[in-house]
Amino acid sequence: MSRRIETTHALRARAAFLVVPEGFALAQQSATDNAYMDLALRVDADRALAQHRSLHRALAERLPTICFPGNPVTPDAVFPNNVFATVPGKLIIGHMRHPVRQAEAERADIRGFFTEVMGYVEVDLRRQPGICELTGSMVIDRGRGIGYCGLSERCDRTGADAMATAFGLAELVPFELAPGEYHGNVVMSVLASRAVVLAPDGFADPALGESIAARYGDGAILLTAEEKDAFAANCIALDEHCVFMSERAADGLRPATRAALQRCGFSITAVALDEIEKAGGSLRCCVAEIF
Repeated sequence: MSRRIETTHALRARAAFLVVPEGFALAQQSATDNAYMDLALRVDADRALAQHRSLHRALAERLPTICFPGNPVTPDAVFPNNVFATVPGKLIIGHMRHPVRQAEAERADIRGFFTEVMGYVEVDLRRQPGICELTGSMVIDRGRGIGYCGLSERCDRTGADAMATAFGLAELVPFELAPGEYHGNVVMSVLASRAVVLAPDGFADPALGESIAARYGDGAILLTAEEKDAFAANCIALDEHCVFMSERAADGLRPATRAALQRCGFSITAVALDEIEKAGGSLRCCVAEIF
């Protein structure tokens, strides 16, 4: 069941920010509920840094993109969109499940940039009891003011309601993720409010996923389980013409999926992120939008 509330939203991000994978490593806490992680894998921190620099360059060709330094104390803090998000005039801070991720929200430099430099008001969702990992759990259709929220250990219904209010959404559509899934943005993405890429088997009820996709008519692009597992749904359109995804995701696309994206007016920019993907997230997880 969906919930409607008052809406204030902007369609396109005016900028984006990243966090450098300084001292990049796999966090054992995060792996407890992220099936995309394998703690047995060896991590090459230098390679992760190089791939992240390539991502920064690629994004900066499309919109202003700033990068905050990393901190070895939080070695998997390369996914800031789980912790920080914005709407015009507000910085939203998420309530993370794991202590290793909760530490990221204490960063005075990121918070100070928005409150002191940008003049944003801080909305701290850690003050409410629900777990809510922001645009990791919530996939937002900015044009329609709809938030599709994947419920799991990383986001409960109380947290979903709190996010819907903080983001000023017109409609909240919560759904249970399939066993083994942890974030909504790994199973779906809304592209410029005119298309959706979605893997029905990432939903506890695949029929619900298909019904969400049907809202987008010819813009509905259904992914196979194999495409999802390659992080094809963990993509982002930062303007009306280009979809960013990892090289692994792009290489895993079926010809039909590529053709559907092209039909919807999107080109693909792919960036090699396989080292960072060992931490259980991909390109969209790395990108925090500034509205």
